[in-house]
Amino acid sequence: MTQPTEAEAGPSTITIVNRNGSKKRLHTEDNMAGGERRSSVSKPARDFRDKPEPSPPKKKKKRKSTASGPSGVATPTPAEVGSAVETPITRSPSPVIDFDGLSRPSLGTRERLEEDEASRENRLERMKSAVRTLLECVGEDPDREGILATPHRYANALLFFTKGYQENVRDIVNGAIFQENHSEMVIVKDIEVFSMCEHHLVPFTGKMHIGYIPNNAVIGISKLPRIAEMFARRLQIQERLTKEVANAIMEILKPQGVAVVMESSHLCMVMRGVEKTSTTTITSCVLGCFERKEKTRNEFLSLIGVNRR
Repeated sequence: MTQPTEAEAGPSTITIVNRNGSKKRLHTEDNMAGGERRSSVSKPARDFRDKPEPSPPKKKKKRKSTASGPSGVATPTPAEVGSAVETPITRSPSPVIDFDGLSRPSLGTRERLEEDEASRENRLERMKSAVRTLLECVGEDPDREGILATPHRYANALLFFTKGYQENVRDIVNGAIFQENHSEMVIVKDIEVFSMCEHHLVPFTGKMHIGYIPNNAVIGISKLPRIAEMFARRLQIQERLTKEVANAIMEILKPQGVAVVMESSHLCMVMRGVEKTSTTTITSCVLGCFERKEKTRNEFLSLIGVNRR
């Protein structure tokens, strides 16, 4: 039996030459049918009618055009320079905690935090002078024996009432976050809160209840009242105070969820205004699983006693 030693391709036939010199021609079905042969899927075919598979086009990476300076260092475009000047980065993306750990710092927070002894004394003297002016404006004698030292006392008291502006969240937490593989609800209730109404500069007092469901990590339980105290010791409104405590715990601990409920009495509507002495204002902020799951939220409200009232 002879074996083929050479193959020749033609437009309509295939010629096979055997060792003994005989030739055999075969007609292809594709040629007879007048159709087109399908593409080869492996090595290139010997038949010129086989069309190779088209390769997908390669995506070219677009490079930003930046002008290079004499030293070869890319220099920003005028548009980039303008945007950098217009929007300087001075705060962290967090709405609650700034990049240096301060919580919602006000305009003069860092000035007060970093001042030296001379600046501190100057601040105190200006506050005492302002309080003396207020006493004169309400018809009092600032030199009377009973209120002679009142400007000094009130200036120090007001600095204490607003000490939360200077406190640092990182210092308060102090690394007290522990990996305990715990995922059940943790509640600290009846936290006493004293704050100052920013509208009338009179106190509002009450209790705060904080709960969270850990995502394996837990925080030292004393840190929750400390965080509440930090946000309360400043000029506040109850709605914002509740939300800031919840958002701060969510950001620091990253639990499955946080729930904060606060109930308080506002002297700005007890001593003045409508003068309703028995009213209580309740605010809440629920995040994460407390917001998504009604059953979890109701369990928290039941445990702190809100549902029974």
